[in-house]
Amino acid sequence: MLIKIGIAEDHQYALNALLSRLKSFDDIEVCLLAKDGKDLLEQLSFLPVDLVLMDIEMPHMDGITTTRKTKELFPEVKVLMLTTFDDDEKIFNAILAGASGYLLKEEAGYELHQAIINTVQGGAAMSASIALKTLQYIKKTAAPEPDLKNNTPSLLTHRETEILEALKNGWGYKQIAAHFFISEGTVRKHIENIYRKLSVNNKVSAINAASEKKWIS
Repeated sequence: MLIKIGIAEDHQYALNALLSRLKSFDDIEVCLLAKDGKDLLEQLSFLPVDLVLMDIEMPHMDGITTTRKTKELFPEVKVLMLTTFDDDEKIFNAILAGASGYLLKEEAGYELHQAIINTVQGGAAMSASIALKTLQYIKKTAAPEPDLKNNTPSLLTHRETEILEALKNGWGYKQIAAHFFISEGTVRKHIENIYRKLSVNNKVSAINAASEKKWIS
């Protein structure tokens, strides 16, 4: 069976890498390329596909919002999130939006191919590390521990807090990546988000700001 897929990805390098990994599989045809969520939704109206590989960070409309709208307008289309983020909250929100799976972009071509087949056949494909994080997140959400130290709700996700704590303890990017089983690129993305949320531009300011708010110990 020929599987027709679309790809929503705004970075050309990442798109080229995806196309390169998929070109050797004869049972997959890439027939739709979209640069953002709005572009994808417009093309889906006249280019039907079986599955969409969805980037989570895109201009104009992010991947989670696009996934939700895709499932509303084209419920038969499967969505497989493909991203550098392994953030617990993003994973959970993507699944709630209707995604059938969540893979890290660093997965090899064979794993990506199998995930596409499994998803089209009704399965739920996830990177091994993502599946573990999802279970941990569900357990944590179901039975949250009281946090008496925080005076105001933290804007940081659980993973961002862990990384900021690690930075406070003097860990480097490589050490953090190895400890949490993620790539250095993912670590940098998390730190960029931390800086943005705290309105700072360096590690020391981020640590001081989060400590003052009692978001980290």
